[in-house]
Amino acid sequence: MPLTLLPSSSFSFLSPTAKSTHSHRFFTIPHASTTQLAPKPPPVIKTAPVIVIGAGLAGLAAATRLNSGNIPFLLLEASDGVGGRVRTDVVDGFLLDRGFQIFITAYPEAQKLLNYNELNLRKFYSGARIYYDGKFHTVADPLRHFSDSVLSLGNPIGSVLDKLLIALTRVRVLSKSYDEIMSADEVSTIQLLKNIGFSDSMIGRFFRPFFGGIFFDPQLETTSRLFDFVFKCLALGDNTLPAKGIDEIPNQLAAKLPSDSLLLNTKVVSVDSDDSNSPLVTLESGEILKSELGVIMAVEQPAVDKILAGKKQPPPPPPPGQRKKPARSTVCLYFSMDQDQVPVQDPVLFLNGSGKGIINNMFFATNVAPSYGPSNKALASVSLIGLYENTADDDLRAEVIKELSGWFGASKVESWRHLRTYRIGFAQPNQSPPTDLMKNPDIGPGLYLCGDYMTSATFDGALVSGRRAVEALLKDRALALV
Repeated sequence: MPLTLLPSSSFSFLSPTAKSTHSHRFFTIPHASTTQLAPKPPPVIKTAPVIVIGAGLAGLAAATRLNSGNIPFLLLEASDGVGGRVRTDVVDGFLLDRGFQIFITAYPEAQKLLNYNELNLRKFYSGARIYYDGKFHTVADPLRHFSDSVLSLGNPIGSVLDKLLIALTRVRVLSKSYDEIMSADEVSTIQLLKNIGFSDSMIGRFFRPFFGGIFFDPQLETTSRLFDFVFKCLALGDNTLPAKGIDEIPNQLAAKLPSDSLLLNTKVVSVDSDDSNSPLVTLESGEILKSELGVIMAVEQPAVDKILAGKKQPPPPPPPGQRKKPARSTVCLYFSMDQDQVPVQDPVLFLNGSGKGIINNMFFATNVAPSYGPSNKALASVSLIGLYENTADDDLRAEVIKELSGWFGASKVESWRHLRTYRIGFAQPNQSPPTDLMKNPDIGPGLYLCGDYMTSATFDGALVSGRRAVEALLKDRALALV
């Protein structure tokens, strides 16, 4: 019987919407004991000036900087869309962001790159409603909701002194530049709050669920640098959601790039170097791309370690007595309901200040942005901190419904319909001290890193890291020409 061989098809650069037109030739080799197969030809190497791996916020920021300098590039993304962790799914007419994500308008790098008007940002209430002792209590920004803040002075979410200390903390962070904050002496956030003099009740009932929800860190071990950065941004800006979902942020950046520069469903498996130290990028398809100027790796840190296995200097082990920093993880559950089953109409964030249960925070997304659901329906987003690996989805959902029934009443909550559960193992890098929030992106000849783990674990940190990686590449190329 003859043996039929199908050689690999050739690689072509396709736009995200193009369809493959690969063709195949078949060769028939007669069976004979003396017949030998011809050696497989080496893979064809395609070239590109700059290759950016990963189309999350960091990769998009790097591509934006390259595009502004008229530097040709290829942006490779393994998945079917841009955004990385910043993605939105459409389920039964609802917009489900992949995890609890809020955009703060005062992010300095974002202000330079994004058109806020086009994002149609919808604002949260400037404060929170905290569940404690079987009731909800309001904490409000006195500069935006003065009467609410006065009424809250006597509630059990901290003392009057605690609320004065919040005002003094606001003054302190506003007196510093962002660069000063990122390079300041650091302690953990919990230690900073204790040093300032906040009471245990204020820390437990407000700071743990609020900043713990932002950092996915209920123990508040995250560096004080990141706390000060976020606190300053909150003081200067608003918490918002884009009307069409959180992925409108990466979508806006991607829309401004050349249409042929972005390749989706293109997974990178390794990065090596040739004899001249030019980076070679190997794709899952077996094709190899050669970069003429450099490769910028804009993927999560675990993916960097995998792609550069054995080629990158491993990080130093933690000092004796210190454990390796685990990544921050979260679970987010979405529920739909009829409009008359929504217990409140305010665009407010609810926090669990009771110290009990598994819910950290929740909000009604359609109260913030009605476009997150059909006109006659509402959408609730519930966030837990941690992955709950040993708890099945059904059990987790049942526990959440039980807790929310205690908050809002079983007659309302038990009619809610579960839409989806997201378990996000790598929601953020762990940025507990010691940290370096201004890492050098240059890690070898023609190879650069970017991502929020290189700067701050925020939207803004990812954007900053992308720009810095390109600036490091351009600096190296300029020096090479001297």
